[in-house]
Amino acid sequence: MTSAIRVNHPIPLPPGGTWPDAVHLFDQKSADALLAARLARRPLLVCGEPGSGKSQLARAAAFELKRAFISYVVHARTEAQDLQWEFDAVARLGEAQALGAAANEQERQDRLDPRRYLLPGPLWWAFDWPSAADHVSAFSLRKTAPPAQPEGCGHAQGTVLLLDEIDKADADLPNSLLEILGNGAFPVPWLKEPVGVHRDLPSPLVIITTNGERDLPAAFLRRCMVLRLDLPTERGKLIDFLVERGQHHFGDRSTPELCAKVATKLAEDRDQARQLGTAVPGQAEYLDILRVLVEAHPGDPSKQETLFERVARFALDKAVALRP
Repeated sequence: MTSAIRVNHPIPLPPGGTWPDAVHLFDQKSADALLAARLARRPLLVCGEPGSGKSQLARAAAFELKRAFISYVVHARTEAQDLQWEFDAVARLGEAQALGAAANEQERQDRLDPRRYLLPGPLWWAFDWPSAADHVSAFSLRKTAPPAQPEGCGHAQGTVLLLDEIDKADADLPNSLLEILGNGAFPVPWLKEPVGVHRDLPSPLVIITTNGERDLPAAFLRRCMVLRLDLPTERGKLIDFLVERGQHHFGDRSTPELCAKVATKLAEDRDQARQLGTAVPGQAEYLDILRVLVEAHPGDPSKQETLFERVARFALDKAVALRP
């Protein structure tokens, strides 16, 4: 089995859900890490500074592999159950009150069947998309549409699940995920059988990102493949890296000279930010600035450069947030 992911090839990603259109470029290391995670059936933990493309990597992998893509952004109060299923107790209470005393016992039992208020979470969709879709169709009072997918992508080829920013959560979450991901199954109240990885479909590819804000449990790390995305540290290589990505993203709407000028300014601001101990601008800020320039003055390098001198600081100078 070989990787279907193209390396050093710009991959245009169509907009979908809350995701805008974008372009992704896989290097060999990223493609190899994804292949290893797929074959080992282990989650891939992607580390790196904010804006380095960790989340987009998961979306691009799903697009390249033609798999269904499911994403969930972890927050401080996220628990393992939130990733498995949700129970809408408020809707059930409202239904009970609406039925009143006039309803007969059978009607009450049918209308208040707990399964009607049980909604699949991202792990359910990732493990067994058909059963999640069947459950929503058969029971859900508050209908939940399956995550929208680009044309040609779907669960028949498998799923990619992105759990974004796991370091935002308490250590209990990664510890809880150990058993779920290891067993490939979890119980759901009111269902006779646990939800497990569908036998007739490819195993899900789970991609987890971290910005390193909190150390992850050692046991969790041992059960993950780990990929680190870092920008080059040497200034010349960093500028070349950014210019290449700027050209792939914006093509002839921006000149190589302008891309290099923006990249050089970003490299300078990264050095200054490190000296001040403030947030370091990265690839995301670089692309933001280029997007401003090409949208404001498409095809006019002279006006783009003039505007760059006026707006660069808004994206690149993070130290301003700490000044009185």
